[in-house]
Amino acid sequence: MGEGHGYGKTILFGEHFVVYGLPAIASALGSKTTCIVEPIEGGSYELIDERPATPGYKKEKFDEQKASIENVFQAAGLSTSKNPVKIIFAGDLKAASGVGASAASCAALARALNDEFKLGFDDARINEIAYEGEKGYHGTPSGIDNTAAVYGGLIWFVKNLSGGKNTMELLKLKKPVEVVIGNTGLTSSTKEVVGDVKKLKESRPQEFDAITREYNELAVNAKDALLAYDTPKVGELMNQCHRLLQRITVSCVELDLLVDAARSAGALGAKLTGTGRGGLMIALTPGLEVQAKVAKAIEDEGYSAIRTKIG
Repeated sequence: MGEGHGYGKTILFGEHFVVYGLPAIASALGSKTTCIVEPIEGGSYELIDERPATPGYKKEKFDEQKASIENVFQAAGLSTSKNPVKIIFAGDLKAASGVGASAASCAALARALNDEFKLGFDDARINEIAYEGEKGYHGTPSGIDNTAAVYGGLIWFVKNLSGGKNTMELLKLKKPVEVVIGNTGLTSSTKEVVGDVKKLKESRPQEFDAITREYNELAVNAKDALLAYDTPKVGELMNQCHRLLQRITVSCVELDLLVDAARSAGALGAKLTGTGRGGLMIALTPGLEVQAKVAKAIEDEGYSAIRTKIG
């Protein structure tokens, strides 16, 4: 029996922009997906998915999940027909758009296969395999989700568009800071949304370039503010980032509602996180009192809220 895990994540800055070589900042969550693989006789793999999930998420993602599993096996140098196993996904990470659920499962599966078949892979190789698995879900993933899923912590990430090694810098906060993650309950297709942003870039290149220049400066300032533990500045930059994400059409009515509710309840900043057009938003809520108020405000709107920490 082989075992593995992958961390959930939230993107603080950089969703969608990271695809175009701009920096992103992600934080792993304490929640994770686990995977167990057990050899079976004949056939191919057998999948048992016991992850908690947003209603409809696993059904909508099923075909992408199958492609992802095949990719992970192939990248690991294994065949699903020659190495038949039972795959059991579980853990306390709730599968939803925006928490890196697919990357967490890819990392967990890669580690479980590595454990079961004694492949001797280090984390760098596990990360490469998880990235290949992510292609089953996202077509051309940025690489940030699988990096957070494998390594954990807070990560400054820049994708190398020339195919070389991506930049990955682990950042250290003075201490963890409380956040609230609000869930719209809506599942979106990352592949579709990424494709729409690409069409926007191609149809309105000057406007898109201006937005990316503004974002790049914002990201550098956000890194400095996080390292200085300047939470009011981080919150202000999160608000600015959400406005940019609205301009590239990846927010939605539900996300904007929760962002506004969080800010009104005392969050220093709030924005969508992940793919957008559903999924999750994140609010910066230093201190348990503010965190509780913001979580209640989101719940009062009829949505679920997760209280957790980053850093």
